[in-house]
Order: sequence, then structure tokens, then C-alpha cells
Amino acid sequence: MKTDLVAESPAPQALADRTALDGEGLAGEPCAPRRGRPRSEAAEQAIFAAVENLMEEGVQLSELSIERIAAAAGVGKATIYRRWSNKEALLVDVVARLEPEPASTGNCCGVRDELVSMLEFMRQRGLAKRSRWMLKAALGQMHSWPELHQAYHERVIKPRRELARSIIQRGVDEGVLRADIPLDVLIEIVMGPMLLRTVLWEDAPLDDPTLPEQMVDALLRGVGTGA
Repeated sequence: MKTDLVAESPAPQALADRTALDGEGLAGEPCAPRRGRPRSEAAEQAIFAAVENLMEEGVQLSELSIERIAAAAGVGKATIYRRWSNKEALLVDVVARLEPEPASTGNCCGVRDELVSMLEFMRQRGLAKRSRWMLKAALGQMHSWPELHQAYHERVIKPRRELARSIIQRGVDEGVLRADIPLDVLIEIVMGPMLLRTVLWEDAPLDDPTLPEQMVDALLRGVGTGA
């Protein structure tokens, strides 16, 4: 992994912008409050935008440094470190922002609706990966950066898998899904068809919004109890 680069001294206007985002004056005194979004939110948005802009310029994730991101965002390094423990944590949040949000309906709905919602999220993520080259590039670069890949897996992928597992377990507990099939196999049966389209067959059609319902209904006819 490359070491962080030393940022050049900021121009006067950039320094003024930085102190406004950091919330401190040049002598460490609080700046006068501004109207609009809170300074902390404005700083975070500036940091996210800086990373995305650098990616758009073709900068590889491994080439980014905290100094470079801070300079592009017009904030101090301390502003970044107050929010993220290291560069990997920041980049995980940046990449996660490029993806659609999981759309679980919670336990208020039936298992079928939960399964449809889960597969719809996977469909939307597949569409996003195809249409947003930054997301595709970032996910591809993670495979050659073990620290970032592991952080992304722990903070993003693992919770989604646990959510899917809980939905399918609920289906078994409520008698909607068969209990005689090992849970891990059942999870693969449920998620496999959409994963096939979104990961293995990248040219497979995903435009049909009824696709998740078709898959879930076919699944329930095949491995459901009819409850």
C-alpha cells in the first residue's frame, strides 16, 4: 500500500473554506455559525464528494491518501480522522454510498414480501453496478486491496447476509419454507438465481421490475409448504 502524500500548503481561499468546514478559526476559535446544513454534515458531504471526484479523474483507490482527500475536500486531516479511524473506513463508506440501500420491510410483512424485497435490492444493486462505472471500478479494485476488501465485507456485505439469513430463518420458523432443507442450502436456493443474473451473467436482463416476484413465487412453489 502506498504511503500518504504530503499535501501542499492550501491557498488562502481554500484555507478559509477549510476553516469554515472544520468549524474553527485560524486561532482555533469557533467560526460564526452559518445558515444551511450543519458544518459537520457539510464537511462529510465535501469529503465524500472529494473522493468521488478524484475517482472520476481516474485516481485509483490505493493512490488516495488522507492528505490528498483533505486537500480536495477543503478540510483538515483532523476533520476526517474525527469521523473515520483510517482511510479504509472512509473508502468503505464512499463505496457503500454508491450502492442502493437495502429495502427490508421488517417483520411487519409476510415472508414472501420480505423475500421479494431482498431480491429487489439485489436486482437494483446489479443495475447500479452496470450503470455506475465508479461502483464497478471500486468493487473491482477491492480484490487487490485485502484491507479494504475485508473492511467492506465486515461492514457492508456481512450485515446484508445476516439480514438475508434472518428472513429465510423466519420463513422456516413460520412454516412457509421447508425445515428439512439445511438452512445454508436454502439460502443458496433463494439467492442463487438473482446472484446468477447480477454476478455471473452480467449481460442477463434485469430491467423487469417483476423479476423478484417471479423468482420468489417460483421458489415457494418448489420448496414452500404451501402455507
